[in-house]
Amino acid sequence: MTVKLLALSGVALATLATPALAQTAPAALPKPAPVADLVRQVDIPYKEFSLPNGLRVIVNTDRKAPVVAVSIWYNVGSKFEPKGKTGFAHLFEHLMFNGSENAPGDYFDYTKAIGATDLNGTTSFDRTNYFETVPAAALERTLFLESDRMGYLLGAITPAVVDEQRGVVQNEKRQSDNQPYGLVEYKQVETLFPPTHPYGHTTIGSMVDLDSASVEDVKAWFRGHYGPNNAVLVLSGDIDAAKAKTLVTKYFGGIPRGPQSVAPPAPVPTLPVAKYETMKDRVANTRILRMWAVPGFKDNDWVALDVAAGALGGLSSSRLDNALVRKEKLAVSVSASNETLAQVGMFTISADVRPGVDPALVAKRLDEIVADFIANGPTADEVQRLATRDAAGTIAGLESTGGFGGKAVALAQGALFADDPAYYKKQLAMLAAETPEKVKAAAAKWLLRPVYGLTVVPGPRDAYVEATPPAKVVTAPEPAVKGTRGGLPAVGTLGELVYPKIERAKLRNGIELVYAYRNAVPITKAVMSFDAGVAADVAGKLGTQQLTLAMMTEGTITRDSIALAEAKERLGANISAGSSADRTYLSLFTPSANLAGSTELFADIVRHPKFDPAEVARLKNQQLSRIAAELTSPGGLASRVYPKLLYGAASPYAKAFGSGDAKAVATLGRDDLIAFQNRWIRPDTAKIFVVSDRPLAEIKGVLDARFGDWTPTGARGTKDFTVATTPATPRIVLIDRPDSPQSLIVGALPTGLVGTDDLLTVTTANDALGGDFLSRINLDLRETKHWSYGVSGSFRRAEHQTPYLLTAPVQADRTGDSIKALQGDVKAFLTTKGITQSEFDRTITDSIRSLPGNFETSGAVLGAMQSNDLYRRPDDYFATLPQKYRAMTPGELDAAARKALDPSKIVWVVVGDASKVRGQLDSIGLPVEVVPAASVADVR
Repeated sequence: MTVKLLALSGVALATLATPALAQTAPAALPKPAPVADLVRQVDIPYKEFSLPNGLRVIVNTDRKAPVVAVSIWYNVGSKFEPKGKTGFAHLFEHLMFNGSENAPGDYFDYTKAIGATDLNGTTSFDRTNYFETVPAAALERTLFLESDRMGYLLGAITPAVVDEQRGVVQNEKRQSDNQPYGLVEYKQVETLFPPTHPYGHTTIGSMVDLDSASVEDVKAWFRGHYGPNNAVLVLSGDIDAAKAKTLVTKYFGGIPRGPQSVAPPAPVPTLPVAKYETMKDRVANTRILRMWAVPGFKDNDWVALDVAAGALGGLSSSRLDNALVRKEKLAVSVSASNETLAQVGMFTISADVRPGVDPALVAKRLDEIVADFIANGPTADEVQRLATRDAAGTIAGLESTGGFGGKAVALAQGALFADDPAYYKKQLAMLAAETPEKVKAAAAKWLLRPVYGLTVVPGPRDAYVEATPPAKVVTAPEPAVKGTRGGLPAVGTLGELVYPKIERAKLRNGIELVYAYRNAVPITKAVMSFDAGVAADVAGKLGTQQLTLAMMTEGTITRDSIALAEAKERLGANISAGSSADRTYLSLFTPSANLAGSTELFADIVRHPKFDPAEVARLKNQQLSRIAAELTSPGGLASRVYPKLLYGAASPYAKAFGSGDAKAVATLGRDDLIAFQNRWIRPDTAKIFVVSDRPLAEIKGVLDARFGDWTPTGARGTKDFTVATTPATPRIVLIDRPDSPQSLIVGALPTGLVGTDDLLTVTTANDALGGDFLSRINLDLRETKHWSYGVSGSFRRAEHQTPYLLTAPVQADRTGDSIKALQGDVKAFLTTKGITQSEFDRTITDSIRSLPGNFETSGAVLGAMQSNDLYRRPDDYFATLPQKYRAMTPGELDAAARKALDPSKIVWVVVGDASKVRGQLDSIGLPVEVVPAASVADVR
């Protein structure tokens, strides 16, 4: 594989000598809004109070939707774990979803019944958090549930529950470890920190420690850390402080204080001398890393280090990008990041070496660029571009009340780590106030210390150390714990989805504009959608579309790639390109204050790409490196194999082939890309979708000025879906990926469904089979058998074909058993064990109640506008769904699923270690074809 791809990269390297096209001077863009003005737009009003038991409560009132984000952060993470108890904080995150004394069973049963969205839990070195966004009418029930797992959990923790989640965590670890470079984090943490340091082990911990943990060990951990005095509760949304205080006091007030979590001493360690190591992994590119332990939130140097990371490798126009990737073409990608934790941080720089280049040369140049930065610091413009980018991103994040990054997160994080819910404002103010001198001083202070240098090179991994489960001890069944708090609070009258009015207009040249007004935050999101997609890629030259789109965002007639990147950063804008099965799109995000400049830049990218031959050669090499990376990734390998089997080789959708055909991509030139652009990226294939706080008249005027005179060139491209296609016959295709602790199973099932049909009934039926955490297949393989971290099944909806896909990453020694289990679960659902009344009830209830939460953000509305257009649905389609759901019956859902799905037609693709897996597959009763991973680089 390596030799083959190196040879291909050599073909592209030869074209680097092609003369560059002349660059003309760009027209000046409108002056961006000052960073200070953007920072002033970031505001989360809140009130707070504390209960006598120490629970701190923060309330933000936001009436834009009838939902409330509930986010509870516990001051406990892996840094609190003593020797021999690593992984306990993360294990407990899992256990707290397995029911409590007054709400037994799976926590997701209760959240689904109220229509919760954006729900999850996460663990870090410093804290554990749980969050959900719920209808305002269900807030009281949600507070009951959260208080029950805070104060009434221990009676629900049994040996069976601990064993179940221990197995799930082990598969979570396998799934992460199974990725390329998946073992780097262990080396990073173990080297930067001494073994006795609180940050000296990863959050997922030691499987030996987890295997040896008793139920009493686990309960003792809970008693020591999960009291109300160690928690911050944030409510953000359709709630006021007075009502919140009444409800929180009612449900949390009776929980007694626990021991106070005291952060252990965690000084920033310094290596005695620089340390350099090399490790082997089954990766496509050599990766060079430079790492340091640095200060956390307790030291204001973290802000300056953030700027340093951005200037070195975080911005698109970063020093390392410009030098190593764009100019010298020594690396295919670079990055720099400053991971800021409560007490320490980790500063990391990495470069992926371009095939054929000496890694020693890349390492030397990387170190020289870092040394120059430390000696001279950033420019004032770099600092301002970083501040603008971060301010714009923060504004966008505040549209959401909860989830992984909404207002509740900002308030909780500030309260827990800085004792100030409004710390997010100080962060932005400190960033805006940074100077080149401050950044230079911080970089010199922390990055001139001894470095940990790690180089990951292609090669077989060291033997993987599997978790060894302890011998099971047979115990008498534990009696069910009887609740003491009474029944669940009732859910009140729910607010209906208020879907925004969709308006339409046309530009002078006929391009249709589809618009929705949203004013929760001052941002504009736009998508220019072209009727192309994966189905329009060039037969025989797969990857043409991806290279064309990459080139469009890397330089125009008036701006080279560096000037383009810097212009976007000054505006706080993000412009990207991509494709789905049926559509190709260029997307714009911008603070509305910079709408004029951002749309002018957007139009320059769409209408005037340069396709400089030297840049084509560079990006072609990057695309070849992505293809090589896909050949080392479980998901990348599967995505290159199953489409052809699923759709049939003649289908336009079978052109989905990862980043393309390596041999074909190596031959692409400027003329190929211009030809694709002229056929597909043109005004007569385009529609523009916009969600903004600016009125339609202003949006139309801005777009008309930039696109209204755009005319097509040459003949428009066509897609042919009339050709008869024949999916593969049922079989198992085993892609051999040695050293894999997990196998990725993909079950590809063709159907007769068409995306433009009404598929609501059959997709609703799938909720019970594979579309939800509580689905049959996930509960079976994850919760009952704990062979997987997560299993799903979904309809892959496209305009002309809609197949069904099962996805199951499972531990390697259970690959064959997992396929048999999936076969049994699917067959039973479609025959003797159709949807139950309880599955039906929770699916319908959740589908209706979750609608307001699903459309809280402008991004969700923008996506809905595009899907309605593609599938030819009315603009108010989602507003009509409650009535449609209420009219459904279990029999209709069963009938729809049984008509659509025939499990005997499934083609199985397995990515795993053939030496471990091959023998397990023989008993399934299907032909088995073994394919080396390297062989799927090219179309065959």
